[in-house]
Amino acid sequence: MTAYRDQYASLFNEGRNVVLIGISNDPVEELGSWLKDADFPFVFASDAANEGATYTLFGGKRRDNNMVENRSVIVVGPDGNIAGVIPQFRQVDPQAYEELAEIIDRVTPDPEGEG
Repeated sequence: MTAYRDQYASLFNEGRNVVLIGISNDPVEELGSWLKDADFPFVFASDAANEGATYTLFGGKRRDNNMVENRSVIVVGPDGNIAGVIPQFRQVDPQAYEELAEIIDRVTPDPEGEG
């Protein structure tokens, strides 16, 4: 997620009016602290209270200890509809960001034709 944060302006043109939601079954306090400390330009959602039910509906997987394997990432387009879901966002994999950029480009074409 830090790579997305660090590339947010250059690769995604400030997100082009999309909302990015990283959803996991991590506790809300843990996500809130991480979000604040790292200054992420997107939203984290905790599904801990639902015991991961929503997280798994979006394709998230859990480890044997019931903790998050990878966060699911939901892209909400400018129209308010879900533009795409990445069930297991591998934040250390550059290809994950290419997939994310494709979703964003599909719903918000770059007005200058650069993306």
